[in-house]
Amino acid sequence: MKGKKTGLQFLTDELQSLIPRLDEEGLDFLIQQAKVHIYNMQVDELNRETIAAAAKPAAKSAAAKTAGTAKQKPVFTIKGTESSSSFYLHYKNDDIMFTRNEMAHLLKIANGPGTDLEIRERLYNWFDRERKDIFALVNMKNQFDERFKDLAAALKKFKYSGR
Repeated sequence: MKGKKTGLQFLTDELQSLIPRLDEEGLDFLIQQAKVHIYNMQVDELNRETIAAAAKPAAKSAAAKTAGTAKQKPVFTIKGTESSSSFYLHYKNDDIMFTRNEMAHLLKIANGPGTDLEIRERLYNWFDRERKDIFALVNMKNQFDERFKDLAAALKKFKYSGR
């Protein structure tokens, strides 16, 4: 039993034996495919968790849920300066400043079409491309982080008159 390979070990060995025969383009293709597959596995896992959570009977009544939510402080708050030239995203005890243009982009993403996960992914991609500094303030690893959901909700709730 000790000498037998599992299916994963066999496939790993086979892939490693093929790597020296591939050119750069072939390796790049495999890497991209692997990333897509990993993303799809994460989505499948998230979907399974969502279905499992929905299948559980509600432990609280609707009134108890509403009362509990009313006591929760928002995770993110957004405030604009008097001139609306800049905006502050408040998280815990820190603020991060955004320009009017940046806030307009964020609001467009948050209020745009798509599922909750698609909006969270677009927000993540925008921050990763334009404002990586937010990841130092809010330790969000990827679009599956619930804080992106909270951020999208705060952006949707924010009333910006400069649009």
